[in-house]
Amino acid sequence: MQYFVTGATGFIGKRLVKALLARRGATVHFLVRPGSEGKLADLYDYWGVSKTRAIPVSGDLTAKKLGVSSDDIKALKGRVDHVYHLAAVYDLSADEESQVRVNIDGTRNLVEFAKAVDAGHLHHVSSIAAAGLYEGVFREDMFDEAEGLDHPYFMTKHESEKIVRKECKVPWSVYRPAMVVGDSHSGEMDKIDGPYYFFKLIQRMRQILPPWFPSVGLEGGRVNIVPVDFVVAALDHISHRRALTSGGCFHLVDPVGYRVGDVLDIFSKAAHAPKMNLFINAALLGFIPKSVKKGLMALAPVRRVRAAVMKDLGVPEDMLTFVNYPTRFDRRGTDAALKGSGIECPNLHDYAWRLWDYWERHLDPALFIDRSLKGAVGGKVVLITGGSSGIGLSAACRFAEAGAVTIIAARGEDKLAEAVKEIRRYVKDKGAKEAQVFSYSVDIADEKGCADFVRTLHEQHGGVDFLINNAGRSIRRAIESSYDRFHDFERTMALNYFGSLRITMGLLPGMVAKKKGHVVNLSSISVLVNAPRFSAYVASKAALDAWTRCASSEFADQGITFTTVNMPLVRTPMTAPTKIYDSMPLLAPEEAADMIVQACIDKPVRVATRLGVFGEVLHAAAPRVTQIIMNTSFRMFPDSAAAKGEKGAKPALSAEAMAMAQMMKGIHF
Repeated sequence: MQYFVTGATGFIGKRLVKALLARRGATVHFLVRPGSEGKLADLYDYWGVSKTRAIPVSGDLTAKKLGVSSDDIKALKGRVDHVYHLAAVYDLSADEESQVRVNIDGTRNLVEFAKAVDAGHLHHVSSIAAAGLYEGVFREDMFDEAEGLDHPYFMTKHESEKIVRKECKVPWSVYRPAMVVGDSHSGEMDKIDGPYYFFKLIQRMRQILPPWFPSVGLEGGRVNIVPVDFVVAALDHISHRRALTSGGCFHLVDPVGYRVGDVLDIFSKAAHAPKMNLFINAALLGFIPKSVKKGLMALAPVRRVRAAVMKDLGVPEDMLTFVNYPTRFDRRGTDAALKGSGIECPNLHDYAWRLWDYWERHLDPALFIDRSLKGAVGGKVVLITGGSSGIGLSAACRFAEAGAVTIIAARGEDKLAEAVKEIRRYVKDKGAKEAQVFSYSVDIADEKGCADFVRTLHEQHGGVDFLINNAGRSIRRAIESSYDRFHDFERTMALNYFGSLRITMGLLPGMVAKKKGHVVNLSSISVLVNAPRFSAYVASKAALDAWTRCASSEFADQGITFTTVNMPLVRTPMTAPTKIYDSMPLLAPEEAADMIVQACIDKPVRVATRLGVFGEVLHAAAPRVTQIIMNTSFRMFPDSAAAKGEKGAKPALSAEAMAMAQMMKGIHF
């Protein structure tokens, strides 16, 4: 038996060709564009045959009679038993012109070709999209009843099927597959489409929340999903039925209907993400008049918010069309044709994990993004304040190794000189290219010195691309011990808040001119949990946090981004005077540098530990309870000897405090 196939190189098409070639004595002719012959080697390997059984036919879907030469048409005439038309634009986001050219004009050209070669039967692979947004059950014998065809994809799939129905002169059959996903046995898929667009959201929920955490899902309309292996097996079987008559239509759909929320929940379970326990019916939004919706979408801020949300989730806006998809499909003709064949659509619950596993291993967009620090800062100018020791020095080593023009700033010239040597030594030991490191002695709490420093940065380095506001001062002292130490609050504000602002505001004009720049402001976990004994420090960092939120809003449309890092306690010279910290699970400077690196690569709004986020949520949800907890810790851990002005004295910890400290050593935040 001889076949002719369009779309043979596509996801469904190449599998159908393999199934056809498995039939005894089968020969498959398939359309291929001129110049694409070099891509056929992999197909022959996949099919396991030579060119004598899978014969390429040069042509163009958008040309008359597929652009197949008269010699090839003459050679094929009267010899083709079945023509399968699978070539089409399946991308919802494709422009209307290309969809019309391929889906409509291409189908008309295919119909002309089938007549020219006197094909025995034409099998047109349409889509359930041909029904448009029909409300209710769309039967296999329905066509003209389709409604809601405004979207180009719905319209072109409907019109292409109409061409087959009205213009085809050879016996024909139509097949309407549902939303096709990967293979139910291997999970293999060739692109992100349909439900795959929501996988990134599910993955993000898994990263943020534990699996047991209840979450809210969207109930939505009904969506029909079928694996590619079922579609191919059903199409192959039905198209070869001896009793097949012209004009038949078959819905290759899952007999089990799922709500959008059900589908998301099934894949959430497959991903070990939080289960969706509460569903919100998207249809509730239907009470908003269309005129109001249209008016809202006419507002630029509303469009920007919508576009930003969809982009962040990696979901094309056209997918919203399916959130309240109103159509269900019967498959009585398909059931009758498949009876006794053993071909059944598998239950989504049984193979969802395979789809998820394949996506995460092969299709996750994150796999194709350069998430290396070198990719983010290589060749860029990075400034780290407080870069002569601790977190700043560890971060500077990482940036220099990644090929950044690394600038460190601090007050002590001797410490800066030693830091530069250490950075160069670190880069050399890592086998990286010689570091480009510059150091500047400056007190950012000094207005004039800071202004001179910013001017030098512009003159010598053309400004900076990444600013790491790391320099800071921490004071651990109870308020009742600070009544006569108002300068504690002035000192922390002068450096942590005003100093950071002087540097940032001095460099922002240059970033605005270049339409790019990233600012990382190091804050503290204490700001999220409102830690007692840190009122001076927390207040200064909270002020910087608030300013950062305002600035990020003002510069959101100018290519400048901001990240706040709510750093947990880190073992640095700044924490050394507080001996109580010796019993605490503090981060090493290198671990803290990892958080800064993450802030520069991913550029999130905030980087924080789970403990910090939990503390912030607890303060918002149960402020009184949180106050009691924090007051208890306040009484358990007294002021340090340094805070009391007692040199060499060891802190007197209560039995409860010592037990708490030992317990915390085993906790990973």
